[in-house]
Amino acid sequence: MGAPYRADQVGSFLRPVELLEARGAPGADRERLRALEDQHIKRVLARQKDLGFDIFTDGELRRRNFMSDFTDAVQGFDMGDAVGRSWQAGGTGSQRGSAPAGQVSSVTGIVTSRLRPVRRLAAHELAFLKVHAPGAIKMTLPSATQFPAIAYKRGVTDQVYPDHSALLWDIVGILKAEVAALAGDGVQYIQIDAPRYSYYMDPKWREYIRKEIGLDPDAALDEAVRADNATLEGAGRPGVTVAMHLCRGNNRSHWYAEGGYDPIAEKLFGTLQVDRFLLEYDDDRSGTFEPLRFIPKGKTVVLGLVSSKRAPLESKQNLIGRIEDASRYVPLEHLALSPQCGFASTMEGNLLTEDDQWAKLRLVAETAREVWR
Repeated sequence: MGAPYRADQVGSFLRPVELLEARGAPGADRERLRALEDQHIKRVLARQKDLGFDIFTDGELRRRNFMSDFTDAVQGFDMGDAVGRSWQAGGTGSQRGSAPAGQVSSVTGIVTSRLRPVRRLAAHELAFLKVHAPGAIKMTLPSATQFPAIAYKRGVTDQVYPDHSALLWDIVGILKAEVAALAGDGVQYIQIDAPRYSYYMDPKWREYIRKEIGLDPDAALDEAVRADNATLEGAGRPGVTVAMHLCRGNNRSHWYAEGGYDPIAEKLFGTLQVDRFLLEYDDDRSGTFEPLRFIPKGKTVVLGLVSSKRAPLESKQNLIGRIEDASRYVPLEHLALSPQCGFASTMEGNLLTEDDQWAKLRLVAETAREVWR
């Protein structure tokens, strides 16, 4: 089950300008980039300690986005032939076009050949953390369910994988090996980031799954749960906390899905084999706390009440009130607090300053100490 970690964070932090410039420069100097990564990871580790966190991440500062640890370590992706992804501006809810659309676009490479890992996904990140982290280490990995939805292109990927399911289960095998290796390396906290579950909460995305991908949403949800459970099988050992972060999209303070957990809560919370659920509850798009009644006894809910998308600082008293509201469904001893998502799921980061980010994390830590002292 692991430690309670009352003050938590999803994993990614804003990158300083010099790190972004070094990574984006043509013919980037790899030695200089690595030195800058090392320097700023030490800095964010120190800030986490100063704020009073008990679990430490490197802010994903070595990654281009929250899932690039996978695409960088696995052959088979064509990053030039990419599938467009669309987003919505936070709070606008505007749409255009035939598919769910928005105002910010991102791209992800597609699978063009059989996937083959060429190295460990996160071993290079962990090696540095084991030397410099001042406490227990959290490592984050993308859910296997993330990739078939955005990296499968008809007429290309189906030449090597006949359908989405075949690709999914190949990815499960790679991630399962990494999870087992991290647990074997002594990592205390392993978190899977799973944005795709929000598709099954949002009616427009359920329709997209049915019409555009050609899958039954309920059957796809069942397979997604089986895939994530299979991925996490290797982490089940004493002292390892296993968590799932459920996200509705996080790119430059934009989002792509909305809706409460109600349509999937009973199935998802009851069958995912994790110790902790990190759940977004930062605005009205997230729905109510009522679906938390399906959380199994003994599992922890990390309430993502602090926005990583918007700069204004939340009220501590309001956070405490909302934690009390959630405790009607999950006992207080099985609750914790965090921002609703990372501050930089993509390296460009959300539309906040670093000062905003650290103020938010300070609020999380201080509120947690007050509630669970």
